[in-house]
Amino acid sequence: MRDPFSQSNADKSSKRRIYTVVVLIAGTFLLYAIYLFNLQIVKGFVYKKKAKEVTQREIIIPAQRGEIYDRNYNLPLVENIESFAVDITPGEIPNKLRNKIYDRICKLLDIRKSLILKKVPPKYYHLYQPIEIKSGVSYGKIAYLAEHIDEFPGISWRNKPIRKYRSPKSLSHILGYVGNITNEELQILYNQGYSPGTILGKSGIEKEYDEMLRGKVGKKFKIVDVKERTLKEKYVGEVDPVPGKNIVLTIDRDIQILSEKALGPRIGSVIVLKPATGEVLAMVSYPWFDSNIFSREGSEELYKKLSLNPASPFINRAIQSAYPPASAFKMVMTTAFIEEKPNAVTTTFVCTGSFKYGDRVFHDWKKTGHGKLDLFGGLAQSCDVYFYNVGLQLGVERIISYSRDFGLGRRSGIDLPGEVSGFVPTPEWKEKVHHMKWLGGDTINLSIGQGYITVSPLQMADIVAMIVNEGTIYKPRLLKEVRDPVSGRVLIIKKPDVLHTSHIKKSTFKLVQQAMRGVITKGTAHVVITTKAVESAGKTGTSQTGIKDRFHSWFAAYAPYKTDNPEDRIVVVVMVEAANKWEWWAPKAANIILQGIFAHQNFEDAVTTLNPWYIRGIRGFN
Repeated sequence: MRDPFSQSNADKSSKRRIYTVVVLIAGTFLLYAIYLFNLQIVKGFVYKKKAKEVTQREIIIPAQRGEIYDRNYNLPLVENIESFAVDITPGEIPNKLRNKIYDRICKLLDIRKSLILKKVPPKYYHLYQPIEIKSGVSYGKIAYLAEHIDEFPGISWRNKPIRKYRSPKSLSHILGYVGNITNEELQILYNQGYSPGTILGKSGIEKEYDEMLRGKVGKKFKIVDVKERTLKEKYVGEVDPVPGKNIVLTIDRDIQILSEKALGPRIGSVIVLKPATGEVLAMVSYPWFDSNIFSREGSEELYKKLSLNPASPFINRAIQSAYPPASAFKMVMTTAFIEEKPNAVTTTFVCTGSFKYGDRVFHDWKKTGHGKLDLFGGLAQSCDVYFYNVGLQLGVERIISYSRDFGLGRRSGIDLPGEVSGFVPTPEWKEKVHHMKWLGGDTINLSIGQGYITVSPLQMADIVAMIVNEGTIYKPRLLKEVRDPVSGRVLIIKKPDVLHTSHIKKSTFKLVQQAMRGVITKGTAHVVITTKAVESAGKTGTSQTGIKDRFHSWFAAYAPYKTDNPEDRIVVVVMVEAANKWEWWAPKAANIILQGIFAHQNFEDAVTTLNPWYIRGIRGFN
């Protein structure tokens, strides 16, 4: 007979096993459900994103680059011209027709077949990604392509505006140019929103304000298969581009053209500056280049050719070259002497045409000498012997100190890339570099702006600006304002920024101004500054180069000499290099510029009015 108690235990054990199996099965299903929920719901967006990345491709829509205007905001100096780029998608071209299609497109676009073969080598034949073969294609050729599209499988086009730089060409160093981003540039700028194929500024304002000008690119999205073939006719999404801002410069187009023509085909530079604000009204550097060449086919070859030009047309000589300031440095020496010596103005020295110091003899530019001169006479006649004595009385340390107070030996911070700092030598530098002690002869050379010291034309303009402003230099600048590209509304107004304030007494600067006026009325510039349109004050400079009959020619001036409104004043600096035939052209060019600005005349009218004795040296007036 079966034990009821044993039967009951067996039933309980069987139920426990069934319960355990049910729990295990339910748990498994629960875990599986949780896993599916996590996979499909929680992580679903992650996998969707990955799938999207695999199948979706973005196409960049270029943003309209901002235009650049002169200070009058009436006509753009740089604008965008409607243009197109033609692409080849290698995978869409049947191999049997490849050569025939290449021949057709080369004939239409007027390009060499070797260019296509270089850009689309055989290893790319399987790709379904477009490759640009030419930009700057006219609408007429694109219209022909559209009408005969069946004859050009694998050929497509897209809108790609090009930059148009208007005259004058002397603006090339200011405006710069744009070009495709290089691999090296992309490595540096990738995190700033730049991508392959980006057009960016390479030099000048285009580079300095690239982020402001370029705007923000838009995007289109399409679906592709594993071979990069488009699966849908329409784009699956789009983000509109944001156009770049328009920039208004401080440059005055009329003054720029006037300065360009006054300098003529002479290697050198011109700067016209408003000392009360630091605004640059004109900046010319010759030789210049045509910024438009970089949007043409074969621009690399043109760039290489210009780069090898011994005249260095890519150098902006106004800010990227420095020269011995020669007698123009005597403006700094005069300021230092008046500030340091209570009786400086009445201090006299006798010039016999030479000056003996130790066992050396230093000559004056005038071999017969100037006789007895006071400070004003010494500056007016640019007497070297006078300033030899001034230099020895001041000493090298004070000359260095005043040079730096005028901003020499450091960059001004103008909003253009590539500015040089010039150089102010010191005894410590000479001993370290040349392993020689500083001698009295070095101080004598420094006193007349010769020897090791170098100054850029922009720094020379700041020297005059500090004298005009009686101790203040405003940071030179080219940006006047930023405007909305659609409404034209002013978004940013650039205000004057003080670069340096000197502790030199205002009374000292007033005396220096009087001395500079004497240079024009009875000094070295008297015979050449003939304009009656305005009274000016300035200083000439003739820098030795070590080459016989080759000299750098300087002229730095401001006008009007007297005014109740500082805003009316301008500084003009002309620098003509020794590479040119000696014509003493710097003050002659400045004379024309002053006449043109203050008589409101163009170059031709200014020359006609002046009818200068040196008219034969002016192109078009021989």
